[in-house]
Amino acid sequence: MSSSLFRAGLLAGAIVALPFSMSVAGSAQAADTLSMKVGKPLQQAQTALAAHKYAAAMSAVDTAEAVPGKTDYEEYTIAQMRAAVAAQSGDVAAATAAYDKLIASSRTPKDAKLQMMMAEATMAYTAKDYPRAVTGIERYLHAAGSNPAMETLLIQSYYLQRDYANAARVQQAQIDAEVKGGKVPTESQLQLLAACQTQLKDLSGLNRTYVTLASYYPKPEYWALILHGLMVNPKVPPGLQLDIYRIRQAAGVLTAPADYMDMTELAMQAGLPQLALDLMNAGYASGALGKDAGAAREARLKAMVVKAVADKKATIAADEAAAVNAPTGNALLTAGYNYVTFGQVDKGLAVMRQGLAKGPLDPNIGKLHLGLAQVAAGRTADGIATLKTVDGDNGARDIAQLWILKLTPAAAAHH
Repeated sequence: MSSSLFRAGLLAGAIVALPFSMSVAGSAQAADTLSMKVGKPLQQAQTALAAHKYAAAMSAVDTAEAVPGKTDYEEYTIAQMRAAVAAQSGDVAAATAAYDKLIASSRTPKDAKLQMMMAEATMAYTAKDYPRAVTGIERYLHAAGSNPAMETLLIQSYYLQRDYANAARVQQAQIDAEVKGGKVPTESQLQLLAACQTQLKDLSGLNRTYVTLASYYPKPEYWALILHGLMVNPKVPPGLQLDIYRIRQAAGVLTAPADYMDMTELAMQAGLPQLALDLMNAGYASGALGKDAGAAREARLKAMVVKAVADKKATIAADEAAAVNAPTGNALLTAGYNYVTFGQVDKGLAVMRQGLAKGPLDPNIGKLHLGLAQVAAGRTADGIATLKTVDGDNGARDIAQLWILKLTPAAAAHH
C-alpha cells in the first residue's frame, strides 16, 4: 500500500483522537456536556492512548460505554474515542463499527465523514480484508466522487482477491477517463489491465491493451505481443490473414521467404494481383526473396503474378460492372482497390466507398481496406481518419490501430 494512503488512514484516526472539550456538568446538564461518570473514564482513555497503552485505553472507553442513561452527545464522544483507540491499535473491526456510528451521525461534518470512510477502507486493505476494503472504497467513492489513489486501491483490492473481472473493469474505466482528459495512463496501469485480461483469457481486450501500451510506450516487446496476439486470436477471420502479414511486414518482423510467399498467395486469392506484385517486390528489395534454394520457385510465382496483373487490367471494367449487381459490397471493394493499385486513385476510392455503402460482409474489414488504399495512394491523413473508424473485436480494429501507430507520432495517435 502506498504511504500516502496509509497516512490517510492514520489521519482519519487522528480526527477522533483530538482532545475534546469535556465540560462536566452537575444536575443541570446542557446539551453538549459530559457527565462526570462518562467524562472521567474518557479522560483516562485519552491519557492511555497518548502513552500507546491501547488495552487500558479501550478498557476505559468500555467503562464510559457502560454508564446508563447517556445523552446523544456522550454516545457520540465515546464513539469518537473508541474509533481513535481502535484505529491506532489496528483493531479493524472495532474501528469500522465506531466509524460507522460516527458517519451515521448528523454531528459529523461531511469532510470528516469522508476521511472516516477512507480510513475504514484503508485499514481493511492493510489488514488484507479485501472484500471489506472493496465495500469501503466503493462507499467512499460514491460519496466523495473520483479519487485516483482510492480507485487504485480498489483495483488492487479486487486483484488481490483474484476478482480479475472487476479489477479489469475499474482499471479500464480509470484509463479511459485519463485518456479522455488528455492524460497519459501509466505503464503500470496498462500492465495491470493486461495481467487481468490474461487471467480472464480476454484475447481481444488484451490485444487492445497491448496496442495502447505500444502507442504510449513504444517498446519492441509490445509490438511482438500484439502481433502474436493477432496470430493466435481465434476470432480473426480468414479475410484478415493477409492484413496480419502486411502489418507484420510494416513492423519489420516479416523476414522468412515462406511468409512472403504466403502473403503473395493470399493477395492473389483476394483478387488483388498488383498488391501481390508490390508485396513480392518488397520481399525482393528486403533480400528475403531470390537468395535461397527457393529462388526458382519464387521467380515462377512472380511470373504468374505479373501475368495476373495484365489480365486484371484487361478485365477490371467488367469486374466493376458485375460488382454493382453483386449481393454484397465486397466485389466493389476489391474492384476499387485494384483501381487504386493501378494508379486510378479517385475512381478506385469512389468505387470502394460505393462498396461500403452497399454493405460488405464485414464493414470493419471494408473500412480497414479503404483506409489502407487511401494510405497507398498517398492520402495518409484521409487514411488515418478512416482507420480510426474501424471497430469490432475480430482483429480488424487492432490492425487499424497498428497502422495508425506506424503512420503517426505516439502523442498524435490519441487525439
